[in-house]
Amino acid sequence: MTFSRIKGVGHYVPENVVTNDDLAAQMDTSDQWIQERTGIKSRRFFDPEKDTCSNMATRASKMALERAGIAIQEVDMIVFATITPDYFFPGSGVLMQRELGLHEKTIPAIDIRNACSGFIYGLSVADQFIKTGMYKTVLVVGAEIQSSALEMSDRGRNVSVIFGDGAGAAVIQAEEGASGQGILSTHLHADGTHAEELFGKDPGSSRHPDQRLNQEVIESMSIRPHMNGNVVFKHAVVRFMEVIGEALKANQMTPDQIDLLVPHQANLRISNFIQQKMKLPEEKVYNNIMRYGNTTAASIPIALSEAWEEGKVKDGDLICLAAFGSGFTWASALIRW
Repeated sequence: MTFSRIKGVGHYVPENVVTNDDLAAQMDTSDQWIQERTGIKSRRFFDPEKDTCSNMATRASKMALERAGIAIQEVDMIVFATITPDYFFPGSGVLMQRELGLHEKTIPAIDIRNACSGFIYGLSVADQFIKTGMYKTVLVVGAEIQSSALEMSDRGRNVSVIFGDGAGAAVIQAEEGASGQGILSTHLHADGTHAEELFGKDPGSSRHPDQRLNQEVIESMSIRPHMNGNVVFKHAVVRFMEVIGEALKANQMTPDQIDLLVPHQANLRISNFIQQKMKLPEEKVYNNIMRYGNTTAASIPIALSEAWEEGKVKDGDLICLAAFGSGFTWASALIRW
């Protein structure tokens, strides 16, 4: 039986550390206000002279491949999750393919725009391609540069204090063996009813040509991310619990069997709520939002890579990944490491 196994994980975060006090110097906010509402103490912002979405993903991917002991030329496919691509088109997957030197091999590159759920959606895509036997080694990455879209003013503070930049990657490879190993199952959901509660409206293609990117649009908030925080929070805590429960039920397991839960790093209050509801001890839930903020599609792979570095992910461990975000979309994955 062919199954998918995560062979290596890696991450990259920009060197530029931006603290809450740094933001307080630009807008009416404070370290206390931000920490109380989000748990965030600092985040990383990209260096325009050094970092791009695709080259950050390349650095994370090279780390993951090195840890896995897999050569770059063994990669058969790239699945790239981001809502902040380098270009409007093409997607960043082909740019990373080029940076890795895989363009001559002409491997496929799929781009996924499922925001915070993007990495798990990508993991599911890779899992299906591997299980069908079409590909053997797949790179799944999540990378975001969000700081360049944020408005650093009082008008944009509710969103601008939350997000950060970074990239994470995982090498997924086919293995033969018994069931109950590797990626056990993935579970994907969406509800477009609430799309406008967390979205970036412009520059959208459904505008009149004269209104797509005129001065009025540029000066308005429509080119900035919009989030109805209360609505997102209320839906997130429900959907997180549902999709984690779905994964456990599908594999006839219970919460106490989880060795580590790695939730999308949206808000520390959400993670703490899930931990309490599932009755998990603190050491079984990994959080790094304090250091990086919400890095959207990069959030879970960065956290998973750091958890592995810290020895919190070991062979045989049962790992649960879960995410909720724009769309609304939500997803989970249960993995026997």
